[in-house]
Amino acid sequence: MIFGFIINLSLGAIYAYSVISVPLAKYFRSLGLNPSATEMQLPFIVFLALANIVVMPLAGRIIDIWGPRIPVVLGGIATGLAWIGASLSTSPLMLTILYGVFGGVGLGLAYNAPISTIGRWFPDRRGLALGIALAGFGLSAAITGPLLDYLISTHGLQRSFQIVGLSFTIIIVGFGLLLRFPEMEAIGQAVSRRGVEAARDYTLQEAVKTRVFWVIWTCFAIGTLAGLLAIGVAKPVGLEVAAKSGLGETEASALMTALIVPFAASNACGRPLFGWIVDKLGTRKAITLSYTLIFIASTTLYLYPTIPVYIASFAVLWLNLGAWLAIAPAATTRTFGITHSGEIYGSMLSAYGVGAITGNLLAGRAKDILGYYTAAMPVVAALAIIGVIIAQTRLEASDK
Repeated sequence: MIFGFIINLSLGAIYAYSVISVPLAKYFRSLGLNPSATEMQLPFIVFLALANIVVMPLAGRIIDIWGPRIPVVLGGIATGLAWIGASLSTSPLMLTILYGVFGGVGLGLAYNAPISTIGRWFPDRRGLALGIALAGFGLSAAITGPLLDYLISTHGLQRSFQIVGLSFTIIIVGFGLLLRFPEMEAIGQAVSRRGVEAARDYTLQEAVKTRVFWVIWTCFAIGTLAGLLAIGVAKPVGLEVAAKSGLGETEASALMTALIVPFAASNACGRPLFGWIVDKLGTRKAITLSYTLIFIASTTLYLYPTIPVYIASFAVLWLNLGAWLAIAPAATTRTFGITHSGEIYGSMLSAYGVGAITGNLLAGRAKDILGYYTAAMPVVAALAIIGVIIAQTRLEASDK
């Protein structure tokens, strides 16, 4: 769990994108460009979409065959190249290619290996164990956000990205080399003690033919859409709300950067919390609770766009992204077994990529067309209602 936590702490720096997108936009404007809100979201969208839709399904197969070390090492190298590439970018398109593509490959290769490893070591408490390890991914922005803000102010934009890129490569590769799978006999003994394993182990081809796979996939996509929208535009939305409240730009910028810490802490807490809820109450109740919180947060922010409401609503939305990154892997292995979990969950993660694309395009287009990001909130609330209906009517009885 500890190794997975540290690896995820480095990989999760993508959640600090809203912090770096503001100085990046200013830098591009200093070069004579005028990037739109949608253009500035493209690196974030490509990063997460490429990782989850394209690379993770392939990496899952590699993990199941060759173990966790090779993909983590390659992913750590690609992650470092992404941040170094960001330091060389002179336009949103260049940033999308260098940061978005390399970062997406790095995240896609490295992310699922600790999950598959931990799922094998703790099959009897999988939800909680995964939640604790994945808390590192959610907590990352609380550390990397202020760190990047400090580095940029003291070392400049380009130099800061290079320092971060080199550091992440060393951390991810170093701890990735320590990962290993347990013997299958140990897994069987833990499962027999608790009786929580699936009735049988599915292959990927068998899993995708079941209704429950696509129900979990759809619910996962909706849940991550809300959370990734909030993460991708946390600072710009905060500045928008602060301007309406009469707060000065300098004070507002400092406040929104500082808020990344409690937001990231909420994201981190959502993972072990909802992992425990899945273990104790089942998938369906965990999903229903998550969607209820998303509905309340998005509706309240749209109706009352004040700074206190923004803080509370975005903390809840960040928490629920963490929730889904515990619910989905726990539900997947509960339903389809452990033997091919790397490949199956790798394919399930394509829902996360769809959520990243849809949520951030929705936020960007709301800003470009209607003039404010919070115009996207009613759509998020409606999707939460749809998610509750799907979970209540389409999940298997065993997932109650």
